[in-house]
Amino acid sequence: MQGTSRARTFARRGLVLFALLMVAGAVWLLTYGGRFLQHEDPLQQADAIFVLAGTRVERPLEAVDLYKEGWAPRIVLSPGRIEEPAELILRARGIRVPSDFELSRDVSVKLGVPASAIVAVDGYVDNTAQEANLLRAVVIANHWHRVIVVTSKFHVRRAGFAFRRGLADTATTAIMRASRYDTADPAHWWRSRADVRFAASEWEKLILYWLGLAA
Repeated sequence: MQGTSRARTFARRGLVLFALLMVAGAVWLLTYGGRFLQHEDPLQQADAIFVLAGTRVERPLEAVDLYKEGWAPRIVLSPGRIEEPAELILRARGIRVPSDFELSRDVSVKLGVPASAIVAVDGYVDNTAQEANLLRAVVIANHWHRVIVVTSKFHVRRAGFAFRRGLADTATTAIMRASRYDTADPAHWWRSRADVRFAASEWEKLILYWLGLAA
């Protein structure tokens, strides 16, 4: 009987401890979870500003401001992805849809960035890891030492993980920067349905990165 009683006491204490840990985790997530995802690096002079695909103007606008503030002499725009098969079908019919790269480039030029300062890269990318590998090839070819990588607030930490891995052994440092034009509120991410979806998606992908289950 005493053994059974001790086992029950131990089980109850374990459940209480588990409940306390869950409560503490929930409090941390609400208080710091969003800000944890937005982990930016201090700005430094760089060789280029690399703009990740995923938004048409939000991230390019940040790059334009950084360029005008003198942080880097050139902007590299990610080529993004092609919408297959729809875009290919349209091209076969003689219709060409402007790419996100072309839109971002045209907006940047109209905002005062010289066309010669905007670097185009060939190909298409479908995810952050592919963008990191693409940048790796570019920095090696150009012997760059620092690149400011512009993305959205909730995407900064995971993107930083991908770019540090992608740029390993290149002697190039990625300086992660969130666009100031991103309206997300990491400090109060639970107040907006859009922020909840974005933050939850980033947490899921970040955990997969840590576990080595994501490319």
